[in-house]
Amino acid sequence: MSIDKDLLDRLMEGRSPGDLFGKNGILSELTKALAERALNTEMTLHLDEERADGAPDEGNLPPNRRNGRSQKTVTTESGKVVLDIPRDRNGTFDPMLIAKYQRRFPEFDRKIISMYARGMTTREIQGHIEEIYGVEASPSLISAITDAVMEEVAAWQNRPLEPCYPIVFMDAIRVNIRSDGAVSNKAVFVALAILPDGTRDILGLWFQENEGAKFWAKVLSDLRNRGVQDILIAVVDGLKGFPQAIEAAFPRTRIQTCIVHLLRHSMSFASYKDRKAVATALKAIYTAVDASEAEAALGRFEESDLARQYPAIAPSWRRAWNEVIPFLDYPPEVRRLIYTTNAIEALNAKIRRAVRTRGHFPSDEAAAKLIYLALNATSSEWKRSVSEWYAVRCQLAIMFDDRFPMA
Repeated sequence: MSIDKDLLDRLMEGRSPGDLFGKNGILSELTKALAERALNTEMTLHLDEERADGAPDEGNLPPNRRNGRSQKTVTTESGKVVLDIPRDRNGTFDPMLIAKYQRRFPEFDRKIISMYARGMTTREIQGHIEEIYGVEASPSLISAITDAVMEEVAAWQNRPLEPCYPIVFMDAIRVNIRSDGAVSNKAVFVALAILPDGTRDILGLWFQENEGAKFWAKVLSDLRNRGVQDILIAVVDGLKGFPQAIEAAFPRTRIQTCIVHLLRHSMSFASYKDRKAVATALKAIYTAVDASEAEAALGRFEESDLARQYPAIAPSWRRAWNEVIPFLDYPPEVRRLIYTTNAIEALNAKIRRAVRTRGHFPSDEAAAKLIYLALNATSSEWKRSVSEWYAVRCQLAIMFDDRFPMA
């Protein structure tokens, strides 16, 4: 829709920013005029539809008609506006623009939700709205607006899932949550899946103070109940109890530990001057052509001076060996995708930015609400397709044969 620039120039001529955007400025007047025009159009359509439908049960009554107006104060993005709402004689008119009991335009609610999703606290949102729009929004109102998202969160957490996911990354972040009068540090586990077409999706959020086989059995049972029948590769970072739980729920799933996390753990034992040498020696392990060559490289490292100088490094690789060697069965295209959980770590970084301003949350539900909104706000970034997916998909289709779901 084009806008008459000459008309805009005439409206702005000789007026200050306050005259245009202030509490009683032109923007507020235009909002009122446009809203009332839309409401009158809705009333006309409503009456026309009633006349067209007829009223067989009330044939003796006169046709419905307009019956004056009532005033209603509505909060908009530019402040509060008093609207003249048209009424009809039969009281059957319920406008779509602003419903009978609604006091805020939907866009105003979306602004509050957007600020909340970006990590602003309730008090910060309250101050921002009052400063920018000249509208008082109580903390209880802001909480009510954001709490309205909870039904959406519950539906998202319980939505049906795909029967098979080629790759699922699992990781956790820590948040402080109040429970029974005390604040505890809980882990929020996130599952990021790659779909057969290469796009990504978050399967859910799970809260737990301590991980273990029992907790992971509950998570995997939840995935099964929502329709997941198979996961080809699960990439994790040493999650306690996960291998035992996934073997019971998805016995054919290959578990792959995050190689990058294993390297970081190894580097933490080495002095700064030796880290480059340690990294070079360990690289021979995870870049080997197959498992036997990798084990030989690990053996050579165990016999080296570096391993004797830093005796904790080699055993950490031995302990994780069963979750390291699956990586060596894959071609380079697949290796590049699964050797790290960086994909989900980048997602967790966005969540951390949103929760950083909160000292603690009053409940799991409050934390889930903010995390869900933060994920929605950045969905265009984490949902995009995996690079080089065509080559990866071809390799997975060959390796997993009839188990790989075609997009």
